[in-house]
Amino acid sequence: MNKKQFLNVAYWILIAAMGLYFAYSKGWILTDFKSISSQEADSLIKSDKKITLLDVRTPEEFAQEHIEGATLIPLQTLENNLDLISNAKNQKLIVYCHSGNRSVAASRILAKNGFKPLNMQGGITAWKSAGLRVVQ
Repeated sequence: MNKKQFLNVAYWILIAAMGLYFAYSKGWILTDFKSISSQEADSLIKSDKKITLLDVRTPEEFAQEHIEGATLIPLQTLENNLDLISNAKNQKLIVYCHSGNRSVAASRILAKNGFKPLNMQGGITAWKSAGLRVVQ
């Protein structure tokens, strides 16, 4: 294999690795949790009063706007504060953030710790785009 062929193969391996990493970070592959749309989340919230709604954004983002009834535990502190939502291990738990990236990371943490999270795709941005109400 000459240098040009080697660089071509290395380039395509790098592209494939980046694609896999992107799919993993979006929660599209290798997940222990289910992802749902904002409309599905809204239906679940309306039909099941025992649902825990977890916001993993920052306190500043939460203060600006959040979904009614949400509990705030920022992603950075989630692993140390799982006791705050321990009741949700036996209930449905919807996780959201701003656009869906942090909620994927949070859902991975929760699944690893025995929870059954439902990741809300698109976060509060998708929730508002669907015309659903937020508290300001």
